[in-house]
Amino acid sequence: MDFRHEWKIEISQADLFALRSRLRAVMAQDEHAINGSYHIRSLYFDTPTNRALQEKIDGVNLREKFRIRYYNNDSKWICLEKKSKINGLCKKQTESLSEELVQTILRGDFRMPSDMPPLVQEFFYKMKTEGLQPKVVVDYDREPFVYSPGNVRITFDYHIRTGRNCADFLRKELVNIPAGNAPIIMEVKWDAFLPDIIRNLIQLPGRRATAFSKYAQCRIYG
Repeated sequence: MDFRHEWKIEISQADLFALRSRLRAVMAQDEHAINGSYHIRSLYFDTPTNRALQEKIDGVNLREKFRIRYYNNDSKWICLEKKSKINGLCKKQTESLSEELVQTILRGDFRMPSDMPPLVQEFFYKMKTEGLQPKVVVDYDREPFVYSPGNVRITFDYHIRTGRNCADFLRKELVNIPAGNAPIIMEVKWDAFLPDIIRNLIQLPGRRATAFSKYAQCRIYG
């Protein structure tokens, strides 16, 4: 996947109701949504010095972070993701992981099995050489909308919660707590152009793109 444009905008509950109604008239809901939404659980990795977190806070132009993610409490399909950012553009690389392999990572066994895809090889290499380690669990609900021209994807993320016991990442009953006063986040992603019809639909008085990070928000407790 090439680099894509991305906006993150903090919105209110009233904004969500208004935007949801507008977008439903023009955009399609993502096929993976169940009754309009799905649940996401991510495990974020960082170095012992919290390099990814600090680079985010400092607004470093070229940065990356790794996370492991699954959806709707279904650990049958788990993915490793590397998100890279440069000059305000984002790219996400994804590779599937088996539950068994994730369990070994959670136990701190970073010996990579043979014949792994390049992204998984890079991840294991950086765990060994840079000390990447699980830092925090991030839970939230997402409402996704898609629009083919421009490959536009708009999502609303809310109920952001955090869990510090990374070893319980695969447990459905993982104990988590609200991530402070986390807002509702609208994410807008597109390729080469953002169609005017979508640009006009998402306009909200007084709302501007921010540098909000779920990972940073969920690190507020440590």
